[in-house]
Amino acid sequence: MDVNAALAALAAIAGVCTGVIAMLAFRWSERDHARPTRTSLHTDAVLPPGVDTVLSVLRSSAVVLDESDSVVKASSAAYALGLVRGGKLAVEPMLNMARDTRRDGEIRQVELDLARRGTGRGEALAVSARVAPLGSRLVLLLVEDLTEARRIEAVRRDFVANVSHELKTPVGALSLLSEAVMDASDDPEAVTRFAGRMQIEATRLTNLVQELIDLSRVQNDDPLEDSEPVSVDELVAEAIDRSRHTATTKQITMASGGTADLRVWGSRGQLAAALGNLVENAVNYSPAHTRVGIAARKIAAPGGDLIEIAVTDQGIGIPDKDKERVFERFYRVDPARSRATGGTGLGLAIVKHVAASHGGEVTVWSTEGQGSTFTLRLPEAGVARDRRPASSPTPDLMTEPLPAPEVLP
Repeated sequence: MDVNAALAALAAIAGVCTGVIAMLAFRWSERDHARPTRTSLHTDAVLPPGVDTVLSVLRSSAVVLDESDSVVKASSAAYALGLVRGGKLAVEPMLNMARDTRRDGEIRQVELDLARRGTGRGEALAVSARVAPLGSRLVLLLVEDLTEARRIEAVRRDFVANVSHELKTPVGALSLLSEAVMDASDDPEAVTRFAGRMQIEATRLTNLVQELIDLSRVQNDDPLEDSEPVSVDELVAEAIDRSRHTATTKQITMASGGTADLRVWGSRGQLAAALGNLVENAVNYSPAHTRVGIAARKIAAPGGDLIEIAVTDQGIGIPDKDKERVFERFYRVDPARSRATGGTGLGLAIVKHVAASHGGEVTVWSTEGQGSTFTLRLPEAGVARDRRPASSPTPDLMTEPLPAPEVLP
């Protein structure tokens, strides 16, 4: 009897202990859930009202840091730039700025060059970082990507420098030649020789100014404003007539072929200038007694049929290292030869811009010593009405890579 009573007492004590332990565990769990964790700090609830909405519409990359330097909020652009990794701000200078701002409340701004992540390119990523306090505990970091702006500024700076150089050369030559003519006024033969040189330099200056005007026009004009169905046969015939005198002088045979009665949709003046530049280059850079061919055909493409106009020469060819740069403004594969032929280095830049503004492209295939083939592809007249050129961005003439070259059969 005493044994049974002892067992009952032990069971009662065990039950009480179990209940107490369960109650303590429940209380501990409730308190643990109520305690803010690192994860809960990274929610929108800690942001002041309206801040989340404002950050979502900003074009800049936005990062919000708490007092422990943990990322509370970060835009997708911040992750794309590699600013945030593993819930932390990965750029040490920006992190130091945030700590200084949290300490004294002052707004700070700095421009930095960051290494690109995940690419093999060596150029840096230029950014402008601005840090400001956000409430009493948070810090807001806004980062603006300046890479494109700096690239455009460099393009403009180089363009101005190149234009200045190209204009200075013939102007300087004209000045010197005019002085030579004055000094040789009593020598008719020398006057005639210097006057001939002056005509050459004046022609070069006129061509340069005209091509600058043409490039400015094709960049600013909308080809849709005066678009019309344009006969490819007429464009080819006009391009051949434009270079006929030079070809005859060098005894170069120009031949056209391919599919007849093709039409493209666009600005007749711009298309004629583009194809004319291709044919003129082919003649200028081909040796005497060679052949330049212009052929047109229609090819099928996913977005609709394209008209392909290929200009082939038997000239000096283009080295592999220069193929991706021949469409840059003022770029010359052989500067000495370009000056001898009167080239300005703007013709192919005009061609590329015209092709892009009409919803097409221009590519090049070339082998040194064997010649080159420049291929201009444009939407067919019936297709081009649906493929608005303005809807596709015009590539930059200085840096955009070219499509892979194609060898025509």
